[in-house]
Amino acid sequence: MKITFIIPNADLSGGIRVVAAYAERLKKRGHDVLIVSPPKLRPTPKQQAKSVLKGKGWISHKDDEPSHFDNNIVPLKVLERYRPVINTDVPDADVVVATWWETAEWVAQLSLAKGAKAYLIQHYEIFDYLPKDRVKATWTLPMHKIVVAQWLADLALNEYGDPHTSYVPNGVDLDQFYAPRRSKQAVPTIGMMYAGLYWKGSDISLKALALATEKIPNLRLVTFGHSKITPYLSLPEGAEYTHMPPQSSIREMYSKCDAWLFGSRFEGFGLPILEAMACRTPVIGAPAGAAPELLANGTGLLVKPEDPVDMARAIEQVCKMSESEWLVMSDKAYEVVQRYSWEDATDRFEAGLHTAIERQRRGDFFQRDTPTPL
Repeated sequence: MKITFIIPNADLSGGIRVVAAYAERLKKRGHDVLIVSPPKLRPTPKQQAKSVLKGKGWISHKDDEPSHFDNNIVPLKVLERYRPVINTDVPDADVVVATWWETAEWVAQLSLAKGAKAYLIQHYEIFDYLPKDRVKATWTLPMHKIVVAQWLADLALNEYGDPHTSYVPNGVDLDQFYAPRRSKQAVPTIGMMYAGLYWKGSDISLKALALATEKIPNLRLVTFGHSKITPYLSLPEGAEYTHMPPQSSIREMYSKCDAWLFGSRFEGFGLPILEAMACRTPVIGAPAGAAPELLANGTGLLVKPEDPVDMARAIEQVCKMSESEWLVMSDKAYEVVQRYSWEDATDRFEAGLHTAIERQRRGDFFQRDTPTPL
């Protein structure tokens, strides 16, 4: 197949990591793959001022910031400025894949010669800072949906009347994320992702940690993230924080922990769950994204949403486990994650692309073709 992915920009976000993983593996399977992206949108003076007033500091912007496409074998075509992707930016192909609500709007306007239209949905982006009506409208566009979690498939069916989605849960790189079988830490250690975004729930995890520390005074925190530490989301004394660590070192952080906290209020999938499990670290998670599917049957602990008290109880439970009890949970987490390799996920994603092509051939999607803009 000739495949084009349209991304909003190339960066180190989890969503772009997923696209990069599929693109590289499809390329290795002999497909002709291209990534098309605008450059990162520069923050406006108003956004900069708002960030400074909120104590978040100056928003950095560099044209050469790292991304998951660095050293990737798939070619990346970056437009000259931030704007919609149009026909003249995209080669004729078998399938073209939107990867974000705004790119779905762009893909919907492309000529049918650019390929059957697929929409990789990794979240439901109805956030206050986005145009919710436009986001919702993308779910009704004439293209085949590929969703990463069961709750998104349910949403497509129940809210938008689409029973034809391809359910393709994310994978994890088992060559990058791994750990030998190990014991509990000598000092009770909990890990978490640090993120300034409200819906990521770092505040919930930190409150839970503070409550748990009242019962476990020597409790230690290991954390990393892309955000700089802010006063309104401060870390406890003695916390180990790594800002934007190299991808090769992240598994060491997961492996230092007795449990990993996943406190998201709202999540598309939740890649850190799989990454921690692959490093034999059980996850204590809120029921967001794929957590209900991944943390069932003793592989981790599912806690109540937005409830730091319940999460604190789970932290205490893990820390007070005997060595043998903890190893049972650690082993189950590791065993389950072996079914989520990127190769298996790519098999399912590839099948989803073929379904998009077949549905286009069958005429499932009516679209009057548009001329290529000059």
